[in-house]
Parts: sequence; C-alpha cells; structure tokens
Amino acid sequence: MRRTFFAALALAAVLPARTASADLPEIVERGTLRVLVVIDTRRPEFFTMNEAVPGFDREVLQRFAQLHHVRLEPVPVPSWDALIPGLLDGKGDLIGGRFTVTESRKKLVAFTTEVFPTRNVVFTRQPHRTVRTIEELREEKVGTIKGTSMAEAIAAAAVPPARVDDGIPPGGFAEALKSGRITAAVWGVESAIAAQREDSAIQIGLFLGPPSSLAYAVRKGDTALLLALNDYVSNLRRTPTWSRLVVDYFGADALEVLKKARE
Repeated sequence: MRRTFFAALALAAVLPARTASADLPEIVERGTLRVLVVIDTRRPEFFTMNEAVPGFDREVLQRFAQLHHVRLEPVPVPSWDALIPGLLDGKGDLIGGRFTVTESRKKLVAFTTEVFPTRNVVFTRQPHRTVRTIEELREEKVGTIKGTSMAEAIAAAAVPPARVDDGIPPGGFAEALKSGRITAAVWGVESAIAAQREDSAIQIGLFLGPPSSLAYAVRKGDTALLLALNDYVSNLRRTPTWSRLVVDYFGADALEVLKKARE
C-alpha cells in the first residue's frame, strides 16, 4: 500500500509537466496549434474569431499552421495578465495577438523574433492638447489596461498612481477619451494608428520609452516550436507579403509611421 501511494505521488508530479509540454512534434501529432489570445472586438486589426477577416496576427499564424499541416485553434483568455499563466499551465501552445516583448515577460517565456515593430505612444483627442513631454503626461488623467506593457511604461515614467486609470477595457481608449473619463492614453503605436483612421480627432504625441517589438511567446522548453516560428517569421519579414499585410490592416500610412517610431 505504501509503495503504491508513493508511486501515485510520483505520477501526479509528472503528469502536469507532460500536459503542459506541447512542443512542435506534439502539436503536429495532435493536429492543432492552440493560440492564446485576448480578443478585442473593438480593435480587430490583429486577431479576430472571424476567419473571413482574421486580422494581421491570425493571418500570419494561419499560414504557419498550414505549413505544418495543422489547424489553428484560437483560445481566448479574459485579460492580458492571464496570457502567460495560461501558457505556462498548458492551456495553449503560444501567445499571439499584439503581445509586446518586455524584460519582465522574457523572464517567464521565450519570445520569437520580431513579428511587428511597436512603440508606446501617448495620444489624446481634440480639442485637448497633444502631449509632447513626460512632464505634461504626469499632469493628465492617463488611461491604460492592467497587466499590459503600456501600464509598465506609465509606471516607469513616474506618472502618479492617482492619475492612472488602469480599468479601461480592451479597445475602450477612444470611448474613454471622448467621454472625458481620461484625458490621455498610452497605447502601442499600431493601435493608435488604427484608432486615428476611425477618428480624425485622435492626436498622436509623445513616444514613451524605447522602440519595442510585438512577437509570439512560447514556453522556454519548447525549442522546436520556437525555432520553426523564428524561421518562418524571419522569412516572412523579407517578403512583400509582410508589408502588404500591414497596409491591408493598418492603412497606407502605417509603414511610414512605424518607421518614425523606430527613430
């Protein structure tokens, strides 16, 4: 009986690791690539549940899945701070959909090569002023989303916590600006571009922090999946297809704005 008990304990210790492990060979054998994503219905440029209009990241990952003869399976999660725990718990094979590379996240997961350039930017809505300095930002009522790289950037800029509203729902910045709930927001430049296309009163101001990257994230032990994604993304970035996808989802001016964000 005692031997059976300890054997059961040993098996229980091994099973979670096996469940969480889903490197490329296991994914191919299973036949599905599970992508953890926050679905933002108001900002559909990167990832949607609609295969007819998939969004930038879903279209890129769909091509990768087809290359390996597997089916793409989106796994929606409720919030950005649930993505990494979901990945580490084995609920998905990778994180996709407007996910920013940060130093704190790199301690927990492995990122692919850059899929899309990004940089945090401060934006406001007319007739409010355009924010051009850190000092001006600290005077604003700043909106962000808890658990995101934007929230980290606002904290790094020493914006007083009392002036930060981190309860803005995904895709809710434009509405919060319009209603007066906030006077400024920090968002990835790619999302600010998309918002400006819909609302000409949106003003893009100060770039906050250094240039960064949007990429996909996998568990650190999933080396085969990481290598395959890196090879695929690197090749895609060298083709006209990448630029075409950017223009398709973000407009003709997007490539020039992204170039400025890199300066």
